[in-house]
Amino acid sequence: MSLPHAILTALLEKPSSGLELTRRFDKSIGYFWSATHQQIYRELGRLEADGLIRALPTEQPARGQKKSYEVLPAGRAELVRWTAASQEPKPLRDVLLLRLRAAAVVGTGGLGPELARHLELHERQLAEYREIEERDFPPGKDSSADRLRHLVLRAGIDLETFWTQWLQHALSEFARLPPDNSPAEHN
Repeated sequence: MSLPHAILTALLEKPSSGLELTRRFDKSIGYFWSATHQQIYRELGRLEADGLIRALPTEQPARGQKKSYEVLPAGRAELVRWTAASQEPKPLRDVLLLRLRAAAVVGTGGLGPELARHLELHERQLAEYREIEERDFPPGKDSSADRLRHLVLRAGIDLETFWTQWLQHALSEFARLPPDNSPAEHN
């Protein structure tokens, strides 16, 4: 149910066409809530059919013309309702952690380079988030909206910091494993 709310949020920030919305998604909301272009276009149709958004009127015929959408009062009310609703935290589901658990019983063959690759990916993402923070949140930029957006970015920075530190620790542990990487016997 979160994709429609992500779209409502983006459209309240700035009315957009589907193409503009997918581009904006790729540069902001997509960092923490991903969606394909097809999913976004499909959801735009649903939101419009449900009376939560509307296509802005155009002076030219609609065929071949890209539609720009805006949020209607019912869409804003839905976003307000959803923002205030209670939700339980989602349990952590990470394939890499499951693979480490499996390695305890079948051996670690090939997993060391995969940990190193993940470390590199998380280091790159952390660097990108820090660049965004430096560019978009200079000292003194502290309106309520800016502070909330920065809080979301800080969550990404803190999460990537956690993963880089954890992966460095995991690689250190891997270096201390016996060379044969065979699993321990189970009793």
